[in-house]
Amino acid sequence: MRVAIVGGKLQGVEAAYLAQKAGWEVILIDKDKTVPAARLCDSFRCLDVTRQDELVKVLNKCELIIPAFENKEALASLLLSSQLTGIPMLYDDGAYSISSSKIRSNRLFADLGVPAPVPWPKCGFPVIVKPSDASGSEGVLKIRNQSELNLQKTLLKENHPWVIEEYLEGPSYSIEVIGFAGQYKAMQVTELQMDGNYDCKRVLAPARLERGLKKQFVETALKIARKLQLNGIMDVEAILHKGQLKVIEIDARLPSQTPTVVYKSTGLNMLQIIGEAFAKGQPWKAFEIEDNRGVVYEHINVFPYRMEISGEHIMAGAENLQLCNGLFGADEVITDYIPGKKHWVATLIVTGKNRQEAWNKRCQVIQRIREEMGISSYLDTSPYEKSLFELRSM
Repeated sequence: MRVAIVGGKLQGVEAAYLAQKAGWEVILIDKDKTVPAARLCDSFRCLDVTRQDELVKVLNKCELIIPAFENKEALASLLLSSQLTGIPMLYDDGAYSISSSKIRSNRLFADLGVPAPVPWPKCGFPVIVKPSDASGSEGVLKIRNQSELNLQKTLLKENHPWVIEEYLEGPSYSIEVIGFAGQYKAMQVTELQMDGNYDCKRVLAPARLERGLKKQFVETALKIARKLQLNGIMDVEAILHKGQLKVIEIDARLPSQTPTVVYKSTGLNMLQIIGEAFAKGQPWKAFEIEDNRGVVYEHINVFPYRMEISGEHIMAGAENLQLCNGLFGADEVITDYIPGKKHWVATLIVTGKNRQEAWNKRCQVIQRIREEMGISSYLDTSPYEKSLFELRSM
């Protein structure tokens, strides 16, 4: 199957990786020819999606359109192109309009009785302040007291909606749900680890979450998907705070990072499953999800004599990313590294027969990079401890 992936940044990297694993021919479309995913496809077209005449010529050669960006004006234009050509687009406009607003998402959680962060001023300090229409860690701030909040309020844009809610401390988890024609399937639960700026630096599978809580998380994700009447893909993120899973965010779009981890752990390619449903116009056959392998997926930022484990934002500005098998002993590496380069970034993908074996192998990969690059300084921060530390067991 030939597919058009529109957008070549982080979502585009994810989509291109999974599409290639599905055996699809990938045409990547972006108006910027230097986007990270530009070399992870079979062919690249430098196009602005709002220029429909040119775009339709490319789309007519494809069987499926996969949007991999979040600009609402461009999404509307791409949806119109999909309707004009009759080529299915893996996108749910109604679900996305809710998930792209934290205010509307929080209202949905309240209507469904889904545990979520307590809104300010019903909660105490510290609190989290975040823009309603941003995704992930973008614009997220931790406020420790009333003075800081008063100061921050003077800096917030008046015409920009913000959400203020309780600060949750605990491990983070994610789950994807796919939906088509009234049929829904929750995928594997993965575990997320953040850097000091609340950006996801590492994804682990299978998640270490008590069975009852995992079942509850699956049921919550399916409840949300059914309420949205989801036609597409959605991810749900939650934090385990004082023994309770609280949902902090939903995104009705192809996420980055976690689908690859689910694929490496379970062997199930969720993009392939939902993409074929859209292309063929019929739901998938029933399947089970099994934790077959342990996976560690993380981002590294390498400088002369220094390595930092960082959130995925470091990959967004990289050019000429390539997928390398076996580099430094990892299963796969997505990177802009070439021999002799002083500063480079990489996503390491490491697997093992279980999570501990994957972690041990990951540590060997890190050590090999440090030895080969002459790296003496290693930094791995978290939101709870912005200092140098090395995790011994995951």
